[in-house]
Amino acid sequence: MSDLQMGLISLGVVLILVVVCFNWWQDRRVRQRMQEHFPEGDQDPLLGSHAAGTERREPGFVDAAPAVVEEAADDAAEADPRCEAVIDISFAHPVPSAALHEAIRHVQRAGSKPVRLFFEREGGGHRERLRTGETYVSMQLAVLLANRSGPLSAIEWSQLWSAAQHLAERFEGALEGPEQDEVVRRAHSLDALCSGLDAQVGLTVRLQGAHPVNDIMQVAKEAGFLHYDGQLAWLSDSGHPRFVLLFNGVPAAEIQSAGVERLD
Repeated sequence: MSDLQMGLISLGVVLILVVVCFNWWQDRRVRQRMQEHFPEGDQDPLLGSHAAGTERREPGFVDAAPAVVEEAADDAAEADPRCEAVIDISFAHPVPSAALHEAIRHVQRAGSKPVRLFFEREGGGHRERLRTGETYVSMQLAVLLANRSGPLSAIEWSQLWSAAQHLAERFEGALEGPEQDEVVRRAHSLDALCSGLDAQVGLTVRLQGAHPVNDIMQVAKEAGFLHYDGQLAWLSDSGHPRFVLLFNGVPAAEIQSAGVERLD
């Protein structure tokens, strides 16, 4: 390597050292000026007046106003005093829906009369059905006064009253309802009114000649008729006969002839 090359390398090293030293000197000068304007203290200015060692608070979102919980709307269905007799039960303490559901499982009918149940939620709210997570302060038992089986009888009313008493005793409740004589009177009055408005429609089918009874019964069963109290009947959703099939004017159990010429 020539002397010229050695000289250039040495000059380059010296220039690099000069630049490094100049930068160090400039940095030290700037730090001194900053310390003169912002002297160090015991507290970090970014932390304000909080002393060292205090519990750290993580950042987070805070609602400006408490959330408003929307209450479920009341159920529309209610007891109908025109055709139902109602028993009220007020509980001594709010009853959870789970406990009440277990207690009312068998309170669905009073004899041949359907029973509807209604509940009042703690804090307000009318319910036709129990809802999970709610508690209730009272309930109603509404029994139908009359149907196709006739008016509500004293025995049927006594059955419902006994069930209501059992619920009241189980939940330390107070029982309130109409007198039995008044309920039975209303039931007979409603039944008489419905009977006056009732109507029966008949349809007669005349066959061409006599057909075997068994063949007619088989066709009727395939069409949807079922055996009901010695008759062939088409049942409604409630389980009561809507149409009754007669063979030559008599029920299926009473027909004597081997052939059928007319269906009613």
